[in-house]
Amino acid sequence: MFKQQRRFFLVAAMAVGMLFLAGCQPRTTIAEINRDPGRFSGKDVTVAGQVSDAFSVLGKGVFQLDDGTGKIWVYSQDYGVPGNGNQVAVTGRIEQGFAFGGRTFGMILRETEQRK
Repeated sequence: MFKQQRRFFLVAAMAVGMLFLAGCQPRTTIAEINRDPGRFSGKDVTVAGQVSDAFSVLGKGVFQLDDGTGKIWVYSQDYGVPGNGNQVAVTGRIEQGFAFGGRTFGMILRETEQRK
């Protein structure tokens, strides 16, 4: 009897864990995006790394994210700009040909969800 209960709880815990993981968007490396930006253009991706450069104007801003495989600029319209050195995960849409604050960026990740 005890063995059946333990097996039931183990299977239930695994099922809950799988449901939790199914709701998480997989992370993409910045190197993958840089290698083939056309494949990711217009699609939502999640990347994580350390903020290495940031500036903002009137609550909107741009920051560079370095995940160890490469760097990408992130545009944050609604979520603020994290400070240099912070570790963040960002979900957004890859866009090409973007201008902000007098600077032009060839490719950028436009943040679409609250940072984690």
